[in-house]
Amino acid sequence: MNALTRSAAAYWQSSIGKKLIVAVTGLIMVLFLAGHLTGNLLIYVGRGAFNEYAEFLHDAGHGALIWVARIGLLVAIVLHVWATILLVRENKAARKYKYECQSTIQASKSSRIMIWSGSTILAFVIFHLLHFTVRVTYNDAELVDPLDPERFDAYGMVIRGFEAGFLNFFVVLFYIIAMTLLCSHLSHGVGSIFQTLGLRSKKSRELIHKISVGFAIVIWAGFISIPLAIFFGIVK
Repeated sequence: MNALTRSAAAYWQSSIGKKLIVAVTGLIMVLFLAGHLTGNLLIYVGRGAFNEYAEFLHDAGHGALIWVARIGLLVAIVLHVWATILLVRENKAARKYKYECQSTIQASKSSRIMIWSGSTILAFVIFHLLHFTVRVTYNDAELVDPLDPERFDAYGMVIRGFEAGFLNFFVVLFYIIAMTLLCSHLSHGVGSIFQTLGLRSKKSRELIHKISVGFAIVIWAGFISIPLAIFFGIVK
């Protein structure tokens, strides 16, 4: 093992290293969510705009960039959840005595369920990739853009994925639950990113908290609005 490898291993084993990994991977996911939601909201503009957006993503870098982004995001989520679990274990091991009351003054409800919400989000991402990327339940031959027969109908795929039906009711419900947990996670996590990166002070704490909560609400409302609008026939 060379010096660089030993140094990297030592840094990973330290609490500071794990917190930095959580912060950096969290920032990656925050930026991804903002961009992903912006693109997804084109579903309200119409089939043409949404399919053009989907085609642009799939053709970028001759189709390679979209897979780099997908794999990178999945790796970031796994590292984020893993580092968080290790930090929680370290914190528990460092306590010599149990608190008389398990609730803490500073920890919010969202921070105390971060491991469970993170694991659920990871499961959701895998399901989402199977649902709309691998398309395990779709026949691509049926998904042809009626406006352009040479183009894949990503708009139609999303509509079919959320339109009213018995099975889709549970799909939509899972999306809502996952987004709610994600945004509970975000309301605490965005502020933690600022703190870990040394960008939060006593003066900016309240503002950063408001930004965290506001961002979480926007992401939650934006993402759940799409399956709900499709399921109830507002978007067809």
